[in-house]
Amino acid sequence: MTESTAAQATVGKDCVVGIHYKLTNPEGIILDQSDGEPLEYLQGHHNLIIGLEEAMEGRKVGDKFKVTIPAEKAYGKYDPKSRFSVKREDMGLENQVAVGMPVRLTTDNGIIFAHIVEISADKIVFDSNHHLAGVDLTFDVEVVSLRPATKEEIANGGLHTGCGGNCHSCSGCC
Repeated sequence: MTESTAAQATVGKDCVVGIHYKLTNPEGIILDQSDGEPLEYLQGHHNLIIGLEEAMEGRKVGDKFKVTIPAEKAYGKYDPKSRFSVKREDMGLENQVAVGMPVRLTTDNGIIFAHIVEISADKIVFDSNHHLAGVDLTFDVEVVSLRPATKEEIANGGLHTGCGGNCHSCSGCC
């Protein structure tokens, strides 16, 4: 893709897109933003929340836009059933635990990620909702780069560079 072709290309499936962004909640509080380096991702492979991926379709390098993504197309609605308590004695947690602490739990249905929301002498309350579940999110976005993905990137379903293995979607890509 030449420079002039890249300027005319549009975001679509299997494109590597670079964006600068600022993410805010409904109160206007900045939750995240690109600092210096753009965020690069593979379009059409669920590397972003679905609502933002949809909003990116057809965009071009140089496009700047603001979009509010409803919770349903971000991290989902808050599910009260994802908040549960476990008897402290059943947890075998002898180490320090604290409210807000992220945990990885093995259940009958597999591994889940949660955080501790309450601790008492006899129980620990967990919440496995994403911390932004139920929140409409607003993104200010600037598209800064666009290129076709390599065969390897498409086969991997993403770029897998610098992620640190914290996304819970792979077994540690770095």
